[in-house]
Amino acid sequence: MKTESYLISRRSLVVGMTTAASSVISQSVFAQSFPSKPVELVVLFPAGSSADITARALSEQMAKRLGQQILVVNKPGGGGSIGYRYAQQKPADGYTLVFNSTSISTGFHSGLLPFDYRAFDAIARVTVENPVIAVKANARWQDLKSMMVDAKKRPGLLSVGNSGIGSHTHISSVAFFNEQKADVMHVPFGASQVVPSLLGGQIDAVVSVPSALTAHVRANTLRIVGVLAEKREPAFPNVPTSSELGMAFNGEMWRGIASPKGTPKAVVTRIEKALQESIDSPEFKAQGEKMGFIPAFMPSIEFGQLIAKDDVMLAHLMTQTGLKLN
Repeated sequence: MKTESYLISRRSLVVGMTTAASSVISQSVFAQSFPSKPVELVVLFPAGSSADITARALSEQMAKRLGQQILVVNKPGGGGSIGYRYAQQKPADGYTLVFNSTSISTGFHSGLLPFDYRAFDAIARVTVENPVIAVKANARWQDLKSMMVDAKKRPGLLSVGNSGIGSHTHISSVAFFNEQKADVMHVPFGASQVVPSLLGGQIDAVVSVPSALTAHVRANTLRIVGVLAEKREPAFPNVPTSSELGMAFNGEMWRGIASPKGTPKAVVTRIEKALQESIDSPEFKAQGEKMGFIPAFMPSIEFGQLIAKDDVMLAHLMTQTGLKLN
């Protein structure tokens, strides 16, 4: 009986090892042939938005390295929730990627998403961006300090736009003004509406990422009055940060690439390598200097740890600001 049990256990072990080896070989073969067709890159915001501009610059470089088209697919709405839902339902095979950001956490904690960041596999961080506050070029405020003095003198009258309920710019705006004990009116727009609304005079200011504003600043229609971060924004090097002005705050936002949970590790590694080469390319770095984003590659494991860490921080921040529902 003991001999028979031993033989059965040994057979089970051999079968298990064979199955595992076959799985590894299968993944390896799949990765070697990946991609054999175009890859979708889901962007959570509309064409012309900062996320879209950055994603299109990245997709050009990725296509060169993967040997296939990277098709940018815009799925705007709900602070990114529509795009996340679309991507999460796709097969976990590497052919659908999502250009994610801290919006995966703000979307979940604000009740816009039924799942959190764990519904996706982190592949790599791509960029970091610092939220900035912009006003019309002829606005009476010359800097962030004068704006804050005015906001406190006229509680509830200063209107500040952002890119949508639960978005990073919304959370950053509410958190910053709350910390400064300034009562302002926060106006969530779609990402494509917020800057035109400022230019049209419907609002007094916007909290936005730099890449959505650089063209308007160069055209002298908008002016940046402050950077909501600890370090100066390379796109606007002469503008002091809130921390420099005695209003310590760090609203840095990352963007990265993720795929539906369960994507083969060999495929994740293949995409990660292509991303590193794309982000480090002179062409992508030049686009960053021109458009206002900072190339900042971070590999898969570390990126996943960053997402988890920021999720805890954002949940706490949203609880403090009354925006957390989940």
